[in-house]
Amino acid sequence: MIDVKLLIDNAFEAQKNAYTPYSHFNVGAALLAANGKIYKGCNIENAAYTPTNCAERTAFFTAIAEGVKDFTAIAIVGNKDGIKMGEGDYCAPCAVCRQVMAEFCDLDTFKIYIVKNREDYLEYTLGELLPLAFTGKNLE
Repeated sequence: MIDVKLLIDNAFEAQKNAYTPYSHFNVGAALLAANGKIYKGCNIENAAYTPTNCAERTAFFTAIAEGVKDFTAIAIVGNKDGIKMGEGDYCAPCAVCRQVMAEFCDLDTFKIYIVKNREDYLEYTLGELLPLAFTGKNLE
């Protein structure tokens, strides 16, 4: 059973560490591994833009660097500086982050929670957000 509220709380906690001097759009993600551990990530911008890394990928890459490659769910929060929690809008993962998720997660069972606040969130499977996904199976 996924404790969605705990995942959301961790995403908001991660959001506090976002480094966004250019967009001022702060994103936090909390990735739940199958072993029950939560990996947090925030977006990290760069003046050259291309090296910028999204919160979701930061969480995935942190977990993978620790040898974890089996995941259950992710919660994602995001809003501009100065907008209070729950007053922003939903923050869906970008296409690049969805593709990274497809590399490591089951399209039919991996849950993505797109969050406004602790009580207001949307739930999707990865397959719903990335139909006709390109995966390693396409290269066989």
